Amino acid sequence: MSSPDAGHPPSTVADSDRRTMVLESAMATFARFGYRKTSMEEVARAAHISRPGLYFLFSSKETLFRAAVTQALDRDITAVEQVLADSGRPLSERLVEAFDQWAGRYIGPLTRDVATVVENNPDILGEIVETTPRRFEELITDAIAVESGRERAIPVAQTMISASIGLKHQVASREFYLERLAVAIGLLVR
Repeated sequence: MSSPDAGHPPSTVADSDRRTMVLESAMATFARFGYRKTSMEEVARAAHISRPGLYFLFSSKETLFRAAVTQALDRDITAVEQVLADSGRPLSERLVEAFDQWAGRYIGPLTRDVATVVENNPDILGEIVETTPRRFEELITDAIAVESGRERAIPVAQTMISASIGLKHQVASREFYLERLAVAIGLLVR
């Protein structure tokens, strides 16, 4: 049995929770100030961690930003997967909730900035800004295909995603987004 001092210290749940909290604080700080105007000092302050401690966890602002966005997108996709897997509920209900988990949570004055900071920095984020939306489309398509077949599911899923994107830019509240999205889903899913 090796001692904790040999090599790397053991990873603990507390370390994982701390990392999660730092990434959530970082995402909020990036959303508030934008990527370019956010400093590691501001993130450290928001996360209640020292600047050297932050650099110990993340070697650069770019690495921190990628990790924060990846965590947020992974959380969203996991929530969508769980919602769509609940086949005991009507498809239209599951679709509205899936879109809420994916996009609805980013509607409103405080949360809109999260989506904006992600959309404005595709060059820093790399392929995750393409692969995660593609995964979302696959999940929506697969859920629809169960009831209406693959051929019909593809254009219906793509139309729902287009409607969601349009609504995100038109509505001021999450509630209104969900109401309008439910109408669109009701028209498309029979």
